[in-house]
Amino acid sequence: MKGSSLDTHLGNIVIDKEVIAQYAGSVAVECFGIVGMAGVSMKDGFVRMLKKDSLTRGIAVSRVNGGLILDFHVIVAYGVSIMAVADNLISNVKYKVEEFTGMEIKKINIFVEGVRVID
Repeated sequence: MKGSSLDTHLGNIVIDKEVIAQYAGSVAVECFGIVGMAGVSMKDGFVRMLKKDSLTRGIAVSRVNGGLILDFHVIVAYGVSIMAVADNLISNVKYKVEEFTGMEIKKINIFVEGVRVID
């Protein structure tokens, strides 16, 4: 199945994984300390910052046991606590994506792919 589904008393609701990734990406880039999402080329290990219109390539969404697992590849701001940024990202994304989709977030994995100095 390409998307995640919910069974309700009115019928079945299917939410495409791209929709969840797009929403989660927009929430993530609003978090303090996140400079952007990172696109990782598995072929050569090259990491690059993604533009706003391609945020979903830095996020992987998978479904397990009726819930979601989200993997974020992020670039953080230089000089901030990575642990504080990760905690903030997890709490914001978990709350907002669960409210948006009605599905439980089982796990959020954060991969810090780079650090950038912001002006």
